Amino acid sequence: MDSNLYDFINYLSSEKKMAKNSLEAYKRDVMEFAEMIREKQNLSLDEASNTEVVAYLLKLKNEGKSAATVNRKVASLRAFYNYLAGRKLISDNPTVNIKSPKIERKKIEYLTIEEIDELLGKPDGSLKGLRDRAILELLYATGIRVSEVVEMNIEDVNLRMGFVTCTGEHGKARIIPMGRPSRAAVEEYIYEVRPKFLRDGDGVEKALFVNYAGNRLTRQGLWKLLKEYARLAGIESKLTPQTLRNSFAVHMIQNGADLKSLQELMGHEDISATQIYLSVTKNRIKEVYDKSHPRA
Repeated sequence: MDSNLYDFINYLSSEKKMAKNSLEAYKRDVMEFAEMIREKQNLSLDEASNTEVVAYLLKLKNEGKSAATVNRKVASLRAFYNYLAGRKLISDNPTVNIKSPKIERKKIEYLTIEEIDELLGKPDGSLKGLRDRAILELLYATGIRVSEVVEMNIEDVNLRMGFVTCTGEHGKARIIPMGRPSRAAVEEYIYEVRPKFLRDGDGVEKALFVNYAGNRLTRQGLWKLLKEYARLAGIESKLTPQTLRNSFAVHMIQNGADLKSLQELMGHEDISATQIYLSVTKNRIKEVYDKSHPRA
């Protein structure tokens, strides 16, 4: 690995506290660009110019990469070269004036309150069911990401005060309240279920949610249980981890939450990421108007 890239990844990890998955994506994107300019022009990363970056983006377009994928790779390169420029390791930043392709906004998928109630009512009273209910309740109550759920530790939960502490993608800790149903479900899991999942009851594992082997629940394991309960609730085709996060945001706005508070709860760096949920509310208001007003 290029020494500058190695230092950049260390910087993102140690100073920005970036999540492992994001680190891997940044490293992979920059290394892909490095491989292309090395093979075609025999250039190193610090020798790249604006021309090489444009050529790389054209290559991605010709390969049929989506606008979202290209945007992510542009963001990775821009962050890398901003890092080099900020430390005077390059004289010219090759990503200056590089524009990201426009992305057509996808329709926001979310569940109705009735569908949420149906989903949350599916876990049974078994040990697994009690754990899974706690997970589903926590996801909907807080709107946190799946990665944040599986990385959460037992010490991040304050049952007495009713909140969880979460360190998101950008390393900034935030405190998120839990509603009463979520708090009750998590409390029951912690005291009645989790000790039985830990091997020999030694309690060494610090993860909040664990599997039968007493190890931290994985993203794959969480995805599997989500699909299981979505099938039981009859909403399999529309449920993803992001759907629950969207449902949290949409229902908050529909019930009067302000954007700034929602931004903080969701851990969005830019409020524009939160504003997309306003479109759902606007569409709903228009539907209500069209159905209710005699001269609509």
